[in-house]
Amino acid sequence: MKKLALLALPAAFALALTTNAFAADGKAVYADNCAKCHGDDGKGATKMGQKLGAKDYTDAAVQAAFTDDQAFKSVKEGMKKDDKTLMKPSELSDGDIKASVTYLRTFKK
Repeated sequence: MKKLALLALPAAFALALTTNAFAADGKAVYADNCAKCHGDDGKGATKMGQKLGAKDYTDAAVQAAFTDDQAFKSVKEGMKKDDKTLMKPSELSDGDIKASVTYLRTFKK
């Protein structure tokens, strides 16, 4: 049992490092592709974000209203309301989209 616990500790540490690296990559992807509308802080208070009705992702209730899969789909496929394009489909890789969603989750207070 002790051996299993000793093996689990390095695995958990490696997972934590991988998750932190993934979030760090997500920060760069977000800065390059999302911040123009959603803001560096995720509040959506940019000129374009206000024009398009970007949500405040620092609000826990806003983040609770969607899953990571829903966020992924919105980025991948884009978003429309009526005939108005709110967000164009992304040309990012699936990994970059997942990383940016992971980073987006860090805005929640």
